[in-house]
Amino acid sequence: MIEPLFFLKILFWILLFLIFYCYFGYPILIYLWAVILEKKVEKYKIEPTVSIIISAYNEETYIAAKINNLLSLDYPSSKVEIIIGSDGSTDKTNDIVGSYISSSLSFYAFAQRRGKMATLNDLVKKAQNEILIFNDVRQSLDKNTLHELVANFYDLSVGCVSGELDFIPLQNLGGTATGINFYWRYEKFLRACESQVYSMLGATGAIYAIRRELFTPIPQNLVLDDMYIPLKIIQMGFRAIFDPSAKAYDRVADNPQEEHRRKVRTLYGNYQIFHFFLSLLNPLKSPIAVQFFSHKLLRVIMPFFLISLFLINFFIASQNLIFKFFLISQIIFYLLALIGWYLRFNTNKVLKIVLRICYIPYVFCLLNFSAFIGFLKFIKNQQSVTWEKASS
Repeated sequence: MIEPLFFLKILFWILLFLIFYCYFGYPILIYLWAVILEKKVEKYKIEPTVSIIISAYNEETYIAAKINNLLSLDYPSSKVEIIIGSDGSTDKTNDIVGSYISSSLSFYAFAQRRGKMATLNDLVKKAQNEILIFNDVRQSLDKNTLHELVANFYDLSVGCVSGELDFIPLQNLGGTATGINFYWRYEKFLRACESQVYSMLGATGAIYAIRRELFTPIPQNLVLDDMYIPLKIIQMGFRAIFDPSAKAYDRVADNPQEEHRRKVRTLYGNYQIFHFFLSLLNPLKSPIAVQFFSHKLLRVIMPFFLISLFLINFFIASQNLIFKFFLISQIIFYLLALIGWYLRFNTNKVLKIVLRICYIPYVFCLLNFSAFIGFLKFIKNQQSVTWEKASS
């Protein structure tokens, strides 16, 4: 019979391995995989017709700037149609967009608020052109973004292309913004490597494009169109790739409550995605099984691994110095996270140096706490499909 302590020790090493594999081992693996077996995209300058699709809700602050940005893009205007849908907006959004209606800009004001997915499904039905380009209101696009995106569709194996979201540098960033910026660079690195191997797992919601004939209506209760659509396209046998030369720009959030709320919604959406795409975890049928398991599945269940590791480590710490070392290391890490949380808005120069040491543990814990809350919302089905934005 296996002794309880022996079982706990084995479980400790398994959990420790999976945690280090998720955050360090997998990035090294996917990088080497991309270098050795890179699957290049045949990119060539083409100019297919494009339909730019936008779902908006109460966007009076940003919508005029967004439309002006789209109208200024370097792409033949005769080959672009802009389709904007208002998802039950109650501010001045409808009036502002209405003033821009033209032969190249169509506007649909839906009286009832149903959520982004229902709006996107209706707008795609109105689209006439070859390439659908989805983007959000707040972010601005680089002048050459459309050319960079569509050039990838010269390669017939490509069904979806995601652009890159860059955060505009700001002075005096707090701990949340600094940590999130670092995390986003880490995510883009993984996405780029996965794209070179075969396919990325999710697009950047701010800017991505697909072949119109590959669009599948999105379930209305879903919250992540930018994961559902690319994964559906991968299931059809096409690649979903990442192109960092197609740029969108935004300002990084520096509000931990807002970032927590955003990540809870995203990680709740990840649990939904597994419900629809469990078959993609099968390595015998899926070209992205390793990536899907390592990057997505492990990431959302990581809070349970971290809690279990700490509790097990606490019970076995007296067994030898190695276990004591890991317990002390965990305690120090979580204390640094608490200090990072406490100092996240501090502008004192000396304390900001301390914050630079603490912001990674702080944001790491913030994201994993969000994943845990996302799981609770998923099992209780408490996440709304509509999104309430923070105040400007």
